[in-house]
Amino acid sequence: MQHYRHYGTSCPPEPCPAPVEEEVYAEEEVYGEEAESLIQEEAEPMVKQTDGKTAVESKNGKRSERGGGGGEGGGEEEEGGGGGGTGTKYSMFTWFVVLALLGVWSSVAVVYFEVVDYDSVIARAKEFPMNLSDVLQGKLTAYDTDGDGDFDVEDAKVLLGLKAADRPPEERADSSPSSVHHEDGNDEAAVPPLVEDVFVPDDPRHDLHPEEDHTETIDTTGVLLEERPPEESPESGRYLTSSKFSQQSVGAENRSEPVEPQPQSDSPKEARGDLHTHTAPPSGKPAEEKLKEKAKTKKPKLLNKFDKTIKVEIDAAEKLRKKGKLEEALRAFESLVEQNPQSPRARYGRAQVEDDLAEKLRSNDMLQKAINSYREAAELPDATSDLLRAALKRRAERQQFLGRIRGSLATLEKMVQIFPDDISLRNEMGVAHLLLGDNKGASRVFGEVLAVAPSNGFAKVHYGFILKSENKIAESIPYLKDGIESGEPGTDDGRFYFHLGDALQRVGDESAYRWYELGHKRGHFASVWQRSLYNVDGLKAQPWWTAKETGYTDLVRTLERNWKTIRDEALAMMDQKTGSFVPEEENLRERGEWGQYTLWQQGKKVGNACQGVPKTCSLLEKHSEATGCRRGQIKFSVMHPGTHVWPHTGPTNCRLRMHLGLVVPKHGCKIRCTDQTREWEEGRVLIFDDSFEHEVWQEAGSYRLIFIVDVWHPELTGPQRHGLSAI
Repeated sequence: MQHYRHYGTSCPPEPCPAPVEEEVYAEEEVYGEEAESLIQEEAEPMVKQTDGKTAVESKNGKRSERGGGGGEGGGEEEEGGGGGGTGTKYSMFTWFVVLALLGVWSSVAVVYFEVVDYDSVIARAKEFPMNLSDVLQGKLTAYDTDGDGDFDVEDAKVLLGLKAADRPPEERADSSPSSVHHEDGNDEAAVPPLVEDVFVPDDPRHDLHPEEDHTETIDTTGVLLEERPPEESPESGRYLTSSKFSQQSVGAENRSEPVEPQPQSDSPKEARGDLHTHTAPPSGKPAEEKLKEKAKTKKPKLLNKFDKTIKVEIDAAEKLRKKGKLEEALRAFESLVEQNPQSPRARYGRAQVEDDLAEKLRSNDMLQKAINSYREAAELPDATSDLLRAALKRRAERQQFLGRIRGSLATLEKMVQIFPDDISLRNEMGVAHLLLGDNKGASRVFGEVLAVAPSNGFAKVHYGFILKSENKIAESIPYLKDGIESGEPGTDDGRFYFHLGDALQRVGDESAYRWYELGHKRGHFASVWQRSLYNVDGLKAQPWWTAKETGYTDLVRTLERNWKTIRDEALAMMDQKTGSFVPEEENLRERGEWGQYTLWQQGKKVGNACQGVPKTCSLLEKHSEATGCRRGQIKFSVMHPGTHVWPHTGPTNCRLRMHLGLVVPKHGCKIRCTDQTREWEEGRVLIFDDSFEHEVWQEAGSYRLIFIVDVWHPELTGPQRHGLSAI
């Protein structure tokens, strides 16, 4: 599944792995193969005896005749002499094939000087499937008898029986992709009417930017914006290596050790060579067997009986699409649809062209046309099951692209009704529920999958994620662990390593750091300490910062000079009975009370919050690095005695976090970031990078009150800040 954005929105300058796009068009490539196969027809030359002559009939219906018996002349001709016989010795088709196969000069040498009898080559070639389109494109593997990659005189001699083949013909036929016989099927599937699209306005729960997902929902249509393991500088290297906890756990005995999953072939990181672990192909499996397996892969059957009658026109339009001549292709497919409204393949082709044009023009309107065309193709009663599946699947993907998750879910539900045994469709339907924030619906779907396929890794990791979001920590661990270890597509995701490690930490299992280490090796985390998932490459990474290092000295000075004013306004807003704000809702506490009062969220003011603290807001409005930080917050935080906040990390490396002490007991309040622990002071600012692991204790006798101000990472440029999506 893939990471999509709306057309017209800015794409953050984060490393968008080529797999986000590879996954978007992987399916299209499959159809592309089918489309190309539609252009190519397999036919076998036929040899007919007529009136003493051997007529060599080509696939286009023309026949070249050669002398078959004219007394001894015929025999001389077979030997390469200038024998007699009647009729044209070499037809125009023979010369055409000769030119195509051997080139101009070789053709003259072979035919004119009669190095071999080329007509006999054509006649004997009926034993080897031949595709005229392949001939035109130079794809001659079916005739390459000696394995040198082309057709030459030696190959002709082998076909004539004048020379032994260097490799068995049956092996050659099996290993050649062009030797696979394919015939479009006519299997059809009845299609119930599809539900009309339900537009879902942009909402953090529904948006397809993974950066905007809440902690308790997951976007598996996107590809995580992970950075490659950075080159560690001598100055910061200590923060980018394994923690002391992970080092201790490595040497610990009788603790569970994570089984490293096999790299997934469709992993974007693996495609870029970023992974540290690769699985070598089995040495005992010959390359020929692999080619045979690949050749036996079933291609989708997109043509029904009627579509085969207009196959030439469909092929021509499809060829225009594949060449990138989208406007011409669209006109061609629209003409086909107008003339043949009952053709599913024509409507599907039109949908594909509209889809391509939407990408080219970055047009949501054109994409909506494609979505409608996919539906029209799928609704025709005689659409083949493969076309039906392809059209509906692509429709669901493009609906998700536009943020119309409910419409996508309806499409997926219809697919599950039509293809009830397809587990992958049920898994995608579960993901759609998660995108809507419907954890209950997702849990039901993944539970049903596991009931019939208990070992399905994809369903396991998602079911484990849901359990953890419901605070069923211990129950979630085996599902997350088994799912990751399965190595199935969709399970090698940083979020699952993140939540598995977090769950293990909460039950006191130090093997958590070994999973973090594995996630780091797999390229999901910058380091064992720094485990944020939505990152920008190349930013300076260290847990603690000084005001001078950030460059935000004016802001720090403003906060420290006016800390009492800020404190007094905060105290006035606190509930005098409970001494607290709104309780923290991120499920980060092990115990205790922790309340917050938010002024800015994702770069925007929160309602009328500033009315209660007007002076504080006035001080901050001059500093856009804070108020404009769309990946952060500005808020008051009050923590009462006996509170412990679990070790955790923030979502992104694009921000730094400032803590201004307002009311701080003399003893018992401390914060750890990586392996360094510090304490707050009233009127002083602490600055740290919360993408590194941090933990908080409040063991004093009274409450602790601080002011939290998030700011953009100082190394982010203006365009980068503007382009990054909100968190």
